[in-house]
Amino acid sequence: MAARIASISGVEHTAMLGLGVYRPARIVSNDEVAGPIDSSDEWIRTRSGIRNRRFASEDETIISMSAAAARDAIEAAEIDASTIDCVIVATSTWLLLTPAAAPQIATELGLNGIAAFDISAGCAGFCHAVAVASDLVKGGTARNVLVIGVERLTDTINPADRGTAFLFADGAGAVIVGASEEPAIGPTVWGSDGTQHHAIRQDKDWMEFFREIDAKGLDAVRPYLAMEGTAVFRWAAHSLEKVCRDAIDRAGLTPDELDAMIPHQANGRIIEIMARVLHLPDHCALANDIEETGNTSAASIPLAMEALLRQGDAKPGGTALLIAFGAGLSYAAQVVTLPNWRSQPELSTQEG
Repeated sequence: MAARIASISGVEHTAMLGLGVYRPARIVSNDEVAGPIDSSDEWIRTRSGIRNRRFASEDETIISMSAAAARDAIEAAEIDASTIDCVIVATSTWLLLTPAAAPQIATELGLNGIAAFDISAGCAGFCHAVAVASDLVKGGTARNVLVIGVERLTDTINPADRGTAFLFADGAGAVIVGASEEPAIGPTVWGSDGTQHHAIRQDKDWMEFFREIDAKGLDAVRPYLAMEGTAVFRWAAHSLEKVCRDAIDRAGLTPDELDAMIPHQANGRIIEIMARVLHLPDHCALANDIEETGNTSAASIPLAMEALLRQGDAKPGGTALLIAFGAGLSYAAQVVTLPNWRSQPELSTQEG
């Protein structure tokens, strides 16, 4: 008779227990980024909805920003950090192929010996990580999971690229996912479309770059983030309504029961289209953090969630739809109960 392998079970319901964020100190206006791309504040606002964004300094690293956001999330969740059994980091801008950032972040937080790994799903990475974390807790593999979305997109963009230089920025957001007495993270609707892999991409792979160095020496051009904005806009406008409706339906709700919608802060026009096609009720708050934060990819949803809570447009315990999409192309959506939160202490900001 074959040996019987033991199984484990976790909890029935999960929730985001606490939220923390980190916004870099330096505020960068449209006027500053407009020069190298021969643009203007008006053109950038009209095209994207962005007024300002934040750029990280050399000291504001993937590790340090993640750790700062995580500490506030742990405090907001009111848990003992020793009950965190896993760290998941969603990022596209940890510029090492190996090792991952997550183990170093865990060590920085004093979470020694626990599971820690990165995931790469572009701007949809945070929602992917929340889905994985929720299932880890439900399956009994972890008591609490620290989920972090973090980016230093300024390391990857060409400041003279008219398609990307004005859009992308830096920051970090974190949540604790753990057990809940009531369902507070709904079923995730997620997927990908590899036929659109070219829409958001690194414009050359590393081997191509190395061959270019061999051939051209110092004249070789490093890889940059590239985006076909029109292709992304059309795909999002065509595809995301069904993803949103499926996530709401699978949560057993209707759009009228939402207190907030927190989409990935990709572009102000895309955000407006999604809200309009869903016919959101007047009482439903719509996150619009892109105006002051820019597009921070995997960090954008937790940053937008914090802004909505800080400004009083939504409250902990409210019901919110999260929807994210990005490189891959990949997408993920889920309905959640908004968590407790802690805002970053006021920064001594400097513009320019």
